[in-house]
Amino acid sequence: MTTSCNVPGLEVPKSRFPDPEHDPKDPSASAHIVLGGGCFWCVEAVFLAMDGVSHVESGYAGGSPETANYDAVCSGQTGHAEVVDVHYEPAKLSLGQLLKVFFSVAHDPTQLNRQGNDRGTQYRSAVFFETPEQQRVAEAYIQQLNAAGVYSQPIVTTLEPLERFYPAEAYHQNFAAQNPYQPYIMAVAAPKMEKLVTTYEDYLKPEYRNDDTA
Repeated sequence: MTTSCNVPGLEVPKSRFPDPEHDPKDPSASAHIVLGGGCFWCVEAVFLAMDGVSHVESGYAGGSPETANYDAVCSGQTGHAEVVDVHYEPAKLSLGQLLKVFFSVAHDPTQLNRQGNDRGTQYRSAVFFETPEQQRVAEAYIQQLNAAGVYSQPIVTTLEPLERFYPAEAYHQNFAAQNPYQPYIMAVAAPKMEKLVTTYEDYLKPEYRNDDTA
């Protein structure tokens, strides 16, 4: 990612962001979904704040093991996307709720192969599904958002089968929390976190809520 990048052009939806119409209950005790939405530092920060999310790991998906490293992925030639593997508790948080935040806060799903000034297929908007149900939920929600005209431009998020998730280097993990004053984090992650807190306070872990104890 480019540290001189300005805040990505998160388009403001034209109407209140709808809940997914297709969001079946998951009886499992834990689940996970791999999502790509530009710089993984910033996407990771958003999901770490959500109540019911137990763990988020930054990494790469969509390419081969030989090129699953930061220097290679930054070339834009490996097929990988920067992604986050979001582990969550379905009893507290549904896949649909995660996708609602993904599409409305974590990134701009109308930007093709870029987020703001970060350009290349490694920054593509993508849902890497592991099960047919994950694919159905994501596909149905994209169709719902496009049909409702929530954005003035069509959503370009790709749905790709998850063949393998490759964890990123250790220094990328929990990067925003470890480096709150890094220029890119202040310019890109901080506005997303502010939007998350003001829009979805009831989705947040107590320590992130906008009150006197936060």
